[in-house]
Amino acid sequence: MADFAAQVAQHVPRLRRYALALTGDRYRADDLVQDTLERGWSKFHLWRAGSDLRAWLFTIMHNTFVNQLRQGSLRDSGVPLDEQGLEVPVRAAQEDALEIRDLEAALARLPAEYREVVLLVGLENLRYEETAQVLGIPVGTVMSRLSRGREQLRRLMAGGASPSPKLVK
Repeated sequence: MADFAAQVAQHVPRLRRYALALTGDRYRADDLVQDTLERGWSKFHLWRAGSDLRAWLFTIMHNTFVNQLRQGSLRDSGVPLDEQGLEVPVRAAQEDALEIRDLEAALARLPAEYREVVLLVGLENLRYEETAQVLGIPVGTVMSRLSRGREQLRRLMAGGASPSPKLVK
C-alpha cells in the first residue's frame, strides 16, 4: 500500500496539469484531481500491479471529468495555459506571452474531443496506445483526432477560422 501511494504521488503534478487544461480553473482542477485520487484509492484493488499506473489514473480522471460534465457539475470553460502547475518553458519576452495567449485561445476553440487528444499526446507525452486507453477509443481514432486537432490549431494560430468539424466516433 505504501508503495502504491508513493507511485501515485509521483503522478499528481501531471494529473493536476491535465485537470487544469480540462477544467480551465485551478480550483475545479484541484477538485478533479482529488476526485480522481479518491476514486483511484477506493478502486486500488482493481489496479493490476506492473501495469501503467499513469494511464490508469488518467483514465480515471477522464471518466470522472466526463461524468461531471454530463451531470452538469462542471462547465467546459477553455484551457488556460498560464496557470500555476504547468511547466511551460517561456523566455522572458512579450512576444512569447502573446503566443501563449493565442495558443490558449486556439486550444479553447478546439472541440473537446480534439483538445483532449492534443493535450494528452502533446502536453502529457502519452503514447497513442495510452491515449486510446485513457479516452476509451481506438488508436486509429486517436491518430485521426490528433491530426485534425493539430491542423485546426495550425489554422487558428495562423489567424484562420476553424470550420465546424465532423467528428467520427
